[in-house]
Amino acid sequence: MDMDKLVSLCKRRGFIFPSSEIYGGINGFWDYGPLGVELKRNIKEAWWRDNVQMRDDMVGLDCSIIMHPKVWEASGHVGGFSDPMVDCRECKGRFRADQMTALVFTDRSGPQGATNPRPLVFSAIGEREDVERENTKAIEKFKKSNAAQAESSGPDVIRLDNLAITDELYALVPCPSCKARGTLTRPRSFNLMFETNIGALEDASSKAYLRPETAQGIFANFKNVVDTGRVKTPFGIGQIGKSFRNEINPRNFIFRSREFEQMEIEFFCHPEESAKWYQYWRDQRFQWYVRHGLRSDRLRLREHDANELAFYSTGTADIEYSFPFGVSELEGIANRGSYDLTQHQKFSGKDLSYFDEERWERDKAGLGLTSFKEYVKKREGEEKPGYPYQYIPHVIEPSAGADRATLAFLCEAYNEDEVGGEVRNVLKFHPRFAPIKAAVFPLVKKDGMPEKAEAIYRDLQRHFPVFFDEKGAIGRRYRRQDEAGTPFGITVDGQTLTDDTVTFRDRDSCRQWRVPLAGVVQAVRDLLEGGPVPSADRPAAAAAAEESDAT
Repeated sequence: MDMDKLVSLCKRRGFIFPSSEIYGGINGFWDYGPLGVELKRNIKEAWWRDNVQMRDDMVGLDCSIIMHPKVWEASGHVGGFSDPMVDCRECKGRFRADQMTALVFTDRSGPQGATNPRPLVFSAIGEREDVERENTKAIEKFKKSNAAQAESSGPDVIRLDNLAITDELYALVPCPSCKARGTLTRPRSFNLMFETNIGALEDASSKAYLRPETAQGIFANFKNVVDTGRVKTPFGIGQIGKSFRNEINPRNFIFRSREFEQMEIEFFCHPEESAKWYQYWRDQRFQWYVRHGLRSDRLRLREHDANELAFYSTGTADIEYSFPFGVSELEGIANRGSYDLTQHQKFSGKDLSYFDEERWERDKAGLGLTSFKEYVKKREGEEKPGYPYQYIPHVIEPSAGADRATLAFLCEAYNEDEVGGEVRNVLKFHPRFAPIKAAVFPLVKKDGMPEKAEAIYRDLQRHFPVFFDEKGAIGRRYRRQDEAGTPFGITVDGQTLTDDTVTFRDRDSCRQWRVPLAGVVQAVRDLLEGGPVPSADRPAAAAAAEESDAT
C-alpha cells in the first residue's frame, strides 16, 4: 500500500492530525481526531480487557508521569539512555548515527581492481533502499559509467555509528538534509529523556524527567501492590500510559514520535518458572494480533540472537509487522530476570524480595522445620539463604506501543477495491476496533423516513458508538462510512414504511439484507460479537450497482 494515501485518508476523515498544525506543526507530535481517538481507545480497551480484566493473575496500575529522579538512576536511563548523535554544521540538522546509512561507490573497473581515491558516497536516514530511492538518478549515472562494478561487487554499505570509518571517508558523507559534504560531526551521546523542573527554582535539586517508559513505575510500586493487592506469584501488573522520548529523528508518521502511549505488562514469577512464562507470553501476545486481524504473512515473531540480548536478559522476542516503510517492531517480549527489582532495591534501600508463603507451608513439614527463620539460620552464609521461598522475582515484560498498534491496524485495514465500476477506499477494521459500529441513514429526507431513522439511531446510541447521516446520495454516504471503517449501514427506505424492516449493509462485501425494526439492536450486537453476515436478500453485485447509481 501507499503510505501517503493512508496519511491523507487519516487527515481527511479525522483520524490523525499534525499537532499544532495552524502554527506550522511540531515534529514528532500528533493529535488524534474524532475517529482516531475512538480507534486508539478501542485498541487500548481491548488490550486492557483481554490482558488485565479477564485474567485472575493480573492487576492494573496508573503511575505518575514524573517520578523521583533516582528511579531513572536505578533503571540506568540517566547514565545510559542515549543515542549516538550527528550534527550538520551547515544546516544545523541533527540525526541519529545508528539510523544513517551510507553507500560507498568506488571504481574497481581499472587494472587489478584499482580503486578511485575519491569514492562516491550517498547517505539517507533509514536503510539501503532509502539511500537508493533518494539518490536514484545519481546512482544510475554512476552505474552506467562503472558497469564493471555494477555487475560485480556493488557499493559498500556503512552505518555512521561505525567508529572504524576513516576521517577521509567520513568527510565525503553528505548531510541527509542539505547534502553538504564534510559538515557532519562525529557521533556523540545524546540523552533521550525530556528534562523538567519541580517547584519554583530551576537548579540541580529541582531537576526531574518526563518518563521515557511506563515500566519503572510498576517496579517502583511492586511492594505496594504485593502488600495491598492480595496477589501471589505468578502475577502481573498492567499499565497503559504516556511516555516521552526526545527522538532525534521522529519519522514514519506515528510509528516513531516524541510523545507516545505504551501498553505494558510486568509479569512476576519464580526464577525457576521464568523460561516457561516467557514462552507463554511470547505466544499469547502474537496470537492477540492475529485474532484481531493482522495477517500472518505480514506479522512475524523474531527471537533475538544471543548478541542482541541485553546483559540481564535470557530471552527476547519482537513481534514485527511489515509496514509500508519496512518490517519494524510492533511489540517486544523480554525475560528481564531479576535485574529491575534488584536495581531498585539497591538504590532505594527497601527490601523488594517476595516470600512465597504457600510454597513454604507446603514444604516445611518435609524439611522438619516449623519456622522460616530456622530455615534461613541453617543456611546462614549462603548467597541466597531464603531461596526458593524468599527471592527477587523474575520478570517477563510484554511491551507494546498503542500508537504503533494503531498504525498497524490502520495499514492492515486499508483497502482499495471496486464497487459498481468505481474505485472504493475502505478501512476493513475488526469490528471490535471500528470507531463507529453502525451508521443509520434515511434513504430520502421525506415521507417520515428521517424521523424513523433518527429513532433507530437514538435506540442504538444507548448501546454502541453510532452515526446518523441524512445528507447526500445514499451511495456517497456509504462511501464516507467505508472510509471511516464503519462495519454496518442501516437504511430506512420505502419498504420500511410498509413492513417495519430496514436494510442492513455489510461494509466488506456490500451485501444487503433486511432486518425487522424491533431486532435492530440485537442484530448489531450479534454481528459485532462475530456472528455471520446473513445471506444477501439481493446479490452483492446488484446492491453495488444500486449504490453506484445512487452516487
